[in-house]
Amino acid sequence: MFWAWRNSGEDRVRYALPRLDLARAEVGLQSKVLPVLREYCWDCHGDGASKGDVALDAFTNTPALLANRRLWERVLHVIASGEMPPAKKPQPDAAARQQLVQWLDSTLFPVDPDRPDPGRVTLRRLNRAEYNNTIRDLVGVEFQPAEDFPEDDVGYGFDNIGDVLSLPPLLLEKYLSAAERVMDAAIVEGPRPPPVRQIAASQLRGGADNGPMRGLASNGELTVEIQAPAAGSYSVEVRAHGDQAGPDPARMTLRMNGRDVESFEVKARSREPGTYAATVPIPAAGAHTLAVAFVNDFYQVKTVERKRPGKRPVQEEVTEDRNLWIHDLTLTGPTDVALPLPVFHQRFMDRGPADSDAESARKFVGAFVRRAWRRPVSTAELDRLMTLYGQARETGATHASAARQTLTAVLVSPHFLFRGELHPDPDNPGVIRRVGEHALASRLSYFLWSSMPDDTLLDLADRGRLRAELEPQVRRMVRDPKARALTDHFAGQWLGLRTLGFLEPDREKFPAFTEDLRRSLRGETERFFEHIVTGDRPVMDFLLADYTFLNGTLSRHYGVPGAEGEAFVRVSLSGTPRQGLLTQGSILALTSNPTRTSPVKRGKWVLENLLASPPPPPPPGVPELEGGDRLRGSLRLRMEQHRENPLCASCHERMDPIGFAFEHFDGIGAWRDTDGKDPVEPSGRLNTGESFTDHRELNALLASARRPDFLRCLTEKLLTYALGRGLEYYDRPAVQRIVQDLETGNGRFSDLILGVVNSAPFQLRRGEGDPNAPRGEG
Repeated sequence: MFWAWRNSGEDRVRYALPRLDLARAEVGLQSKVLPVLREYCWDCHGDGASKGDVALDAFTNTPALLANRRLWERVLHVIASGEMPPAKKPQPDAAARQQLVQWLDSTLFPVDPDRPDPGRVTLRRLNRAEYNNTIRDLVGVEFQPAEDFPEDDVGYGFDNIGDVLSLPPLLLEKYLSAAERVMDAAIVEGPRPPPVRQIAASQLRGGADNGPMRGLASNGELTVEIQAPAAGSYSVEVRAHGDQAGPDPARMTLRMNGRDVESFEVKARSREPGTYAATVPIPAAGAHTLAVAFVNDFYQVKTVERKRPGKRPVQEEVTEDRNLWIHDLTLTGPTDVALPLPVFHQRFMDRGPADSDAESARKFVGAFVRRAWRRPVSTAELDRLMTLYGQARETGATHASAARQTLTAVLVSPHFLFRGELHPDPDNPGVIRRVGEHALASRLSYFLWSSMPDDTLLDLADRGRLRAELEPQVRRMVRDPKARALTDHFAGQWLGLRTLGFLEPDREKFPAFTEDLRRSLRGETERFFEHIVTGDRPVMDFLLADYTFLNGTLSRHYGVPGAEGEAFVRVSLSGTPRQGLLTQGSILALTSNPTRTSPVKRGKWVLENLLASPPPPPPPGVPELEGGDRLRGSLRLRMEQHRENPLCASCHERMDPIGFAFEHFDGIGAWRDTDGKDPVEPSGRLNTGESFTDHRELNALLASARRPDFLRCLTEKLLTYALGRGLEYYDRPAVQRIVQDLETGNGRFSDLILGVVNSAPFQLRRGEGDPNAPRGEG
């Protein structure tokens, strides 16, 4: 047994971490668990059968189960929820099921809610969004310096997971370059040059992604949101080439806020892209939409005669296809307006009348470093930084230039680039401590804002008062515009909204799909999520909301009145077939194939993102539906024929009924009564036995019988995002406590956020290592 300590001055907790009694567990396994598994489970998962690639008879002793906790956690979940055994199979009685659940829970997850294990904390770097937001709030520059950083890796569904945020050599070079660009823009000498913003193809919305380029295969546009620092003339340069076909070259139109500015014939080809420049007037400072449009698509298949030496000519079909490819854009300006000095520069030059350059620099650098490193700075650390300033001055650098070099060093320091929390006994997993107040401030701000703590949080942490005022601070932060980051980065990844920009429905099958509709679909779901967060709505609104947010485009697309023009407004869904997230066009389009709906994708999406019950990957060698030439009839009939394959049946029985419930919505979210010539049949039965006639009854089932699963899934997703790590078995008490509070309380989004913030894994940390490894008491 090993110990940690509680001391009012040291924030330590004394307790014995729970240990498993293996001998007692083995007795329970042999006498109570294996007999039930043999009788009710081994027909499909034992005695040579391994349906879903799961063979339970391989686990005949407790150590074998403990070596594969993730599989048995899944087994525990499907048995507890009633998913297994399937409804058509013999069922254990309630006492046997409960006995099995209790043994699995206590053996696999030996945790004590009163003595929590908060898990480890991985030192992790800021991801691209966090870097941009932190620089924005720290320095106030008008560009995003991480735009050309390598893409962040994704783990557990999110791109802020410490274990996958690697540090390739290229990124080290990018950090130095970005820091220099930031400080060059923040502290200037001489007239301020017009700001220059480089816009990579990956930042454009719409079209098809092709590595360093983004393309349009049919008439449409690529868009990007820009921030203009002032009204005036701006220079826009576009590097582009065309796939040439037909009698004319590809034609491109530059647009600002939906209005054509200038058109170009893009005669350049892929090997030598051309640069096309225009002067664009912007009437006011603030946000604007810059677009590049492809306006003369050409596609033709024709038959040509190909001559062959010594042989008869042959007829061949030749495809001519004109496309437009964008490599990057450069926005410069305003070019005709003298901009004031940056606010950061003005603060830097604001000094006491008696201060020398060195004294002024020390005060400014000290205040800057405290905010940049998100904690108090020691005298020794500040002395080392000021040594850099002094050395620069000795070599002839001006006061401003020496300060720039010093602050650049601050921005390439690991203290800025990484989020880490010091632990006095890092190698002892038995030592549990509350994270410090400054670390807590960072955890809060990067969770809710994807950015650094503001002055209010840092000041409270300095005074040791942040924990005492935690709830009002959380509520303040959620009301702040920076909480938009939850929509962009949590919802954008949880719901898959980030991938809408890559969606390419077949334009012949779905001619109504335009770039305007793409933006509108995403805008609806983003505003819906943001309303639930900022309006502190019940989280069950995700399933049952009788309202949404529409603009004129979506109002016409859905056939739901109440909105006109470009602005989104709240619209009642009473009397319509739509309800909650699952009938929003963004989700329906994301879970469709380019040419048709996909009940499989829709069912899988619900299982993964709303019920935390993902199906296993398909077995190797099983053809896709389209690959089965023998399949005939409506999509539903073909899917039922597909399920006749025993390898497919177990997973499709879970996914397909859910997906078919939404067949009244086509591949881009519009309502339909028929699928081709066949009437839509949305009724079904879940593999747990509940029947429904359409998607609204399914929603009601998800919100009632499967409500605990939905709340658990949402909690796990948000806690994973907040912690920046995958959840482990010892996080189960924290998840269960949050879900219990949501069930018994009002179940509002603030309850969910506060549950995460007050949880043991968010508030505490332990040393590294295996807490169940042998260790002496200490």
